[in-house]
Amino acid sequence: MTDQLMRLVDVDDFEQLFRKLGWSKPDHPREFEAHGAHLDKVATYRGLAVWVCYQLPTRPVQRRIDTELSKVSAERLVIFTNGGIQDWRWPRHAKLGSVNAKLMAHRHETDTPDPDLLHRLEAMRIGIDDDFLSLPALVERMRQVFDRESETASSKAARLMGRLYEDLATAGMETSQATQMLGRLLFLWFGDDTSMWTKDAFHNWLAEHTTSENLTDKLSELFDAVNNPALDLVGTPGVSGEFAGLRYINGGLFSNRLEIPALPLKFRQEVLDASGFDWSVISPAIFGSMFQTVKDSKARREMGEHYTTEANILKTLRPLFLDELERKLEDSWDNKGELTRLHNRLAGIRLLDPACGCGNFLIVAYKEMRALELRLIGRRRELDWRDGIYKQEHQLRLQGDGMEDTVVRMSHFAGIEIEEWPAAIASTAMLLVDHLANQHMAELLGTSLVRLPIDDFNRAGIHIGNALRTDWADVVPDGNEIYCTGNPPFIGQYLKAADQKEDLQIVWGKDYAGYLDYVTGWYKKAADFLEGHPRGKFAFVSTNSIAQGQPVPALFRPLFNAGWHISFAHQSFQWESEAPGMAHVHCVIIGFERGTRAPRRLFTYADIKAEPEERQVKNINPYLVDGPDVFVEKRSKPLADLPATRYGSKPADGGFLIVEQEDYEAIMADPIAAQYVRPFVGARELIHGLPRWCLWLVNAAPNEIEESIVLSERVGAVRQFRLESKKESTRSLAQTPHLFGERRPALTPYVCVPSVVSERRAYITARHLDHSVIASNLAFTADDPDGFLFAIISSLMFMTWQRLVGGRLESRLRFSNTVVWNNFPIPPMQKELRERIVAAGAQILEAREISDGQSLAEQYSELGIFADLKHSHEILDELVDLAFGLTGPTSEGQRIEALFSQYLRLASTD
Repeated sequence: MTDQLMRLVDVDDFEQLFRKLGWSKPDHPREFEAHGAHLDKVATYRGLAVWVCYQLPTRPVQRRIDTELSKVSAERLVIFTNGGIQDWRWPRHAKLGSVNAKLMAHRHETDTPDPDLLHRLEAMRIGIDDDFLSLPALVERMRQVFDRESETASSKAARLMGRLYEDLATAGMETSQATQMLGRLLFLWFGDDTSMWTKDAFHNWLAEHTTSENLTDKLSELFDAVNNPALDLVGTPGVSGEFAGLRYINGGLFSNRLEIPALPLKFRQEVLDASGFDWSVISPAIFGSMFQTVKDSKARREMGEHYTTEANILKTLRPLFLDELERKLEDSWDNKGELTRLHNRLAGIRLLDPACGCGNFLIVAYKEMRALELRLIGRRRELDWRDGIYKQEHQLRLQGDGMEDTVVRMSHFAGIEIEEWPAAIASTAMLLVDHLANQHMAELLGTSLVRLPIDDFNRAGIHIGNALRTDWADVVPDGNEIYCTGNPPFIGQYLKAADQKEDLQIVWGKDYAGYLDYVTGWYKKAADFLEGHPRGKFAFVSTNSIAQGQPVPALFRPLFNAGWHISFAHQSFQWESEAPGMAHVHCVIIGFERGTRAPRRLFTYADIKAEPEERQVKNINPYLVDGPDVFVEKRSKPLADLPATRYGSKPADGGFLIVEQEDYEAIMADPIAAQYVRPFVGARELIHGLPRWCLWLVNAAPNEIEESIVLSERVGAVRQFRLESKKESTRSLAQTPHLFGERRPALTPYVCVPSVVSERRAYITARHLDHSVIASNLAFTADDPDGFLFAIISSLMFMTWQRLVGGRLESRLRFSNTVVWNNFPIPPMQKELRERIVAAGAQILEAREISDGQSLAEQYSELGIFADLKHSHEILDELVDLAFGLTGPTSEGQRIEALFSQYLRLASTD
């Protein structure tokens, strides 16, 4: 059947195609003409019509044809075809908060496989069970499959901008000037597609008045023209008639003169091609992101398919304030007085993104606020009509441009950005989104609403400077409610430059802890800034490291002491794209407010790429779980009755004391070196069973090292490596180049604990090793004479604690002796229970032996643990849970509650 459908598509037999799909014969009217094109109606279903034009005009002309067709056919699918290429065009219906319906296009080349089109055809099939399918249901089904084009529109735009930038860079245009150039082109394309001026005025000027040879000079003339107030005055001397249809723009966007070099001949055609792209359908969040791609070629290559999405931005904005405003609008829906009060409240809201970059957070926040306000205005008018205030339908339309009704202004949205060019893009992007919002307003009012020329009152305030050294009160206009939000830079504690460390020292003052991530400066700065604003709130996207391990008390204790609490939080998830080569940034979102309002909103993730699941909880603690506010700090020895764990031995050798598998035979062939080869195990070797060795030369005599070619070469290389180090402590180790930098060999058999394990494993995969094995600094060691430590560390209760308070490497779990192990609050227990726990640990070891030499990674596969091994762990888990007072089936939440309760009990008596 599918092959038959595509055959009918490829021969342009659309009448028969839609008969096969179960549609009806066309109703009246059956023909239509517009802009020199003839269209035939070939099928219909409950008012939704399919029109075919046996011509393939340019896409701008296609859009004009569809605009005329919409006057006689509200719900429609239009197919343009020249017998070889088809454009299937579908009006993208406006959703809540979006702009006018826009025409989406899917291009099909005949006799070419097209699974996307086939998917659309299947969605259009009217089956036996669809006899009562309503028009709205069919439209929704069509929307779901055709609107997929809009999902790729933004990535296409980003790739296009990247190509144009490369042309400008090749021509020798300086980066900030090239970015301004692209910003201007974007504004002109956008204006062509969104009724800022005469339809396609820029495109037509480009096609009719420029050539590849004169483009540089003509673009300069154009930029001067749209920056001239006289452009709006018909017949003004000195303004060329070639710019007819365009408008005076102002707003500073075209004010400074660009030094445009001689451009490649292909540049003009690429700009013309870009004019055929429907710029009105790109997501507002892409405006900034596409310009971030011009920073370097690697970013441009990796951009396109993925960018910071509106969905991710809304994870911050919705729980911070948008959801509460939406609920208030719903509650006020039938009460004009409450609607008025809400509208007055909107007028007093201010939003600051103190690390705004190209403005994505500001863009989305402004768009959503304008959309909410428009719903409010529309509802107020409905109620006025119901109450007889408006006697005639035309009185529902405002006189004038309608902006006197709006109180949400761009000037209420402010940003701080340290670089000039992203700040300029943020300002431009806000203007574009403002225009989209005004178009939507015009739909309601029945007026043409274009806010040109741009004036300073209707511009977002983007301040250029270092946010951590700027007085935010100088940036944010006065208001009743102030929200601070955004995505500050991710720079870890060990990667901060000297000036960034100084930034944090200034912001944190006496509370500064040197291991705090750079992003924490924004949390402290926001809390201090909002101190005098009782209705103020803030929320930031951050790397998940700020809510893990050692940094937690240093960040959260001062905030909590100042009266702030966590009102909502997203646990770890993957924020950025999956594009090849892109770093996988694992983030959290944390929102703060004051007061005692509950419940609080906790968003959890089944895995880092999953969709969030929301729970309402009584409290969200600094580890972003439902539990009491506790601070687990570094401890030099175990809080409970447990043996100590310690780091393994650190080579600090440049790899020259390590023996890899490919070097093993050659090393062992040297009789002197062979005496000092010892097994060497870190986290990777421990978990995956990989062979690795080291040269342990503690007892080697100097003359032995000199006589051995292997040892003398390797020890010499270690000496040179250490001497070239930037660290003084490492350079001092050059005096003993034959020894590991840190040496902690075991004297008896010991338990080896990996420093990092996958977050997908159910248990910490520790194991017993002989004292002859040297554990590296990527593992921990512990004496365990009776097996109790192994049993406890192998329990689900301990893994729960590890996930709660331990640090992470990306999303992987990082074991720590000072923070995690030394604070594990195992309760005192009777001898009998302790012996049963030890026996259960021994049973796990026996279950491992059955595996016939498979590695721990294989036995504890992320897809599932071996059955016998799993059963042994379940027995152990029941016993350890019992030690915490838990019996029967136990949930993670019960374990968390028991762990924190016991920790508070032990810590209070320590």
